[in-house]
Amino acid sequence: MSSSQNILELGIRANLGQFVVQTFLVFFVGMTIGLERKVVPVLAEEDFAIASSSVILSFVVSFGFVKALLNLIDGRLSESWGRKPILIAGWLATVPIPLIIIFAPNWWWIVGANLLMGVNRGLA
Repeated sequence: MSSSQNILELGIRANLGQFVVQTFLVFFVGMTIGLERKVVPVLAEEDFAIASSSVILSFVVSFGFVKALLNLIDGRLSESWGRKPILIAGWLATVPIPLIIIFAPNWWWIVGANLLMGVNRGLA
């Protein structure tokens, strides 16, 4: 097998389906996180009457903490359970997020939804 044949097997064209799926996932997760950073502080002030910047930013801190923690253990989980189940678990963690945010009775539900987003980013 020549080296030029190896390069073709490893390129984007040879893996176009996987590349497209990954591109869409990164795009939609990025949109979700970006919208959350803009919308959630307004939601906190207008719907939950929270004026404290530190309380409003609690959802950012919760996201970062959970993501960092899961980044630490993700490798070991992937080695013992396999990469695909961990990736799917990360994706499934995001399924209830929109409903949690829509029907949130208080601010801590928003923080909980953001914890699930951290689980997604830490595992996926």
